[in-house]
Amino acid sequence: MKTPDSKHPSAVSIQPAERQFIRRHSVIVRITHWVNVMCLSILLLSGLQIFNAHPRLYWGKYGADADQAFIVVGAQKQDDGLHGFFQVGPLRVDTTGILGASAENGVVTARAFPDWLTIPSYHDLGAGRNWHFLFAWLLVINGLIYLMHGFLRGHIRRDLAPNRDQLRPRHLWHEVVDHVRLRFAKGDEARRYNALQKITYLLVALGLLPLMVLTGLTMSPGLNAVFPFLPDLFGGRPSARTLHFITASMLVLFVVVHVLMVVLSGFWNNIRSMITGRYAIDHSGDEK
Repeated sequence: MKTPDSKHPSAVSIQPAERQFIRRHSVIVRITHWVNVMCLSILLLSGLQIFNAHPRLYWGKYGADADQAFIVVGAQKQDDGLHGFFQVGPLRVDTTGILGASAENGVVTARAFPDWLTIPSYHDLGAGRNWHFLFAWLLVINGLIYLMHGFLRGHIRRDLAPNRDQLRPRHLWHEVVDHVRLRFAKGDEARRYNALQKITYLLVALGLLPLMVLTGLTMSPGLNAVFPFLPDLFGGRPSARTLHFITASMLVLFVVVHVLMVVLSGFWNNIRSMITGRYAIDHSGDEK
């Protein structure tokens, strides 16, 4: 590497980038993360199998075929064949081939979610429930381990709780603009999560996931007998079922955005940090 020429004061030294590995995630965080990935994947697919048995959502204490549903995934026979639709209130969208009616063994069949999106792929409500309940309890146990570790070892306070400066409107707006422009933190700024990441992860870990578990428990008649206040907490079991479905949909949206950000901000570096804990930070020469 050439050094600045004393005869030419304007000459600039170009320093090579230096790579540093830091410990980004603890063993417990990494293990619970991947267990969550497995549990949520199977819960989603088995949950769609359960939803197919009655693909209508209600609000209140009553929810049966004769009651007015505000979200419906259904099928309707027309002159040119069976058509699927997704309906929210008065708004109806044709979803033939994806939702409501899809090909099954070469024949278009009335089915809310297609067979390739459910566990098991064939119609079996009992098997779907078994898969769902097994991995629901595994998710609860895994979540409790994560929360205990997070609070006792300071992970939530240290790594996820945004500080006062990060919550300033100007700072938050700056981060939104950077995300839209796909500008990601470099150097020492990459050592910690940004404010949007912290807020999102806290909402998921302390908001969406507990709400999904609680609404799921509310739909169990056995647990209603032990905790009779649960249905009233959500205004009725049909309302709890609706919130359960909406919460699961929001988690799917979170996962899609999360995976997209992982890919765009450095796929292998992010994956390696969640497998081995090692995260690479590149320091440019002018940072020295």
